[in-house]
Amino acid sequence: MVMSATPLESIAPPFLGATRGAAVVRPAAETRASFWPSLAVLTAFWVYVALSNLMYASTMGQSLKSVNVTHFFAPWDARLVQHLLLYPVLMLCVWGSLRLGWQPLWKRLPVQLLIAAGFAVLASPALALGEWIMGEGHGKSGMSMDKDWSSWSGFLNGPALSTWAASATSFLVTYGFGLALISGFAFYQRLRDAQLRGAALERALTAAHLAALRMQLSPHTLFNLLHAIRGQITWDPPAAQAMVVQLGDLLRRLLSAGEREFSSLADELQFVLLYLELQQRRFSDRLTVSVPAPAAAPRVWVPSLILQPLVENAVLHGLAGHDGPVTVRVTTDADAETLTLRVENSVAPGRDSGHGAGIGLANVRERLAVQFGERATFSAGLRAGEVWVAEIRMPLLRDGPEGAAQAEAQRRS
Repeated sequence: MVMSATPLESIAPPFLGATRGAAVVRPAAETRASFWPSLAVLTAFWVYVALSNLMYASTMGQSLKSVNVTHFFAPWDARLVQHLLLYPVLMLCVWGSLRLGWQPLWKRLPVQLLIAAGFAVLASPALALGEWIMGEGHGKSGMSMDKDWSSWSGFLNGPALSTWAASATSFLVTYGFGLALISGFAFYQRLRDAQLRGAALERALTAAHLAALRMQLSPHTLFNLLHAIRGQITWDPPAAQAMVVQLGDLLRRLLSAGEREFSSLADELQFVLLYLELQQRRFSDRLTVSVPAPAAAPRVWVPSLILQPLVENAVLHGLAGHDGPVTVRVTTDADAETLTLRVENSVAPGRDSGHGAGIGLANVRERLAVQFGERATFSAGLRAGEVWVAEIRMPLLRDGPEGAAQAEAQRRS
């Protein structure tokens, strides 16, 4: 059975795979994508080290010539070969160090120090080999390739040991800096990947939340309309049949709108108009509606089904509690940056209890908060004594869902 990696396991150290003991399996494409930047950083660091050592040796050699000391440092070409020989060793040691890890520290630290020392002690032999390759067998590295070290006392008492120790100390520090650099870069990559995954998860969560809110509207709308049709069946069957046809059209639009996060304002107004026409068939003697012509609406985008709960709320609470006429009016207003959507309905005198506490208005508030944050506002309340007004103020989206995504990115930044 293949077990998938968890989100935390999938952000393992990016340099050449996973940490030993963590059982982390990373996709080959992801491993390659993270390996090459790490390789480039380590290569650039080693090029800098090589150039620095060459420049230092050249500068010090020129200074020593002024006091008649010549050939104190190995030739530049031998030093260049030394760094070329040490480069694959550095790669192997860094790879082993990152793969080994540091936990538990008491167990890993001695091995890490052994790897570092192994790299450092090879620096002087690499220089001697570079001198030999470049034809400088009797160079100043202290370890010329043709020297006889059959006697340990000769090696220990001669200049070779001190030269070797000095070279090892210098390259030990260099290795430490290189390992710290690549470990820091690996940490940066993990942090960046974690942030990208976090943002992706947040977007997925937001999309799922909005989809759940849109799904919540479908049964709520259908429930209200079925009740409206049921009231017509008994005493006006032809009207009920016509309402069923209109309901079918409404449901098709509802399903289509429920699959989209944004829709055009014209489509929203057409949907609202169809819904209010259904309600007018039931309350033809009491309900008057006013909706802007969809064709004349501004060419802007709004969250799908954002007006539907407001007009449902207006019809339901406008007609409740009295037998007088009720007017439902929908208006839109757009300026350079803000779109205002307003739904008004007349109510019975003194009746406002529960008008703003329904599931539909809570849905609208939550959707605006998720999609626009503080850049959108929603207010609902009784005005002028007998008119209930629900008003949405949101950013003007002329570029469709792409514009909404850009606006959301600007809000997060």
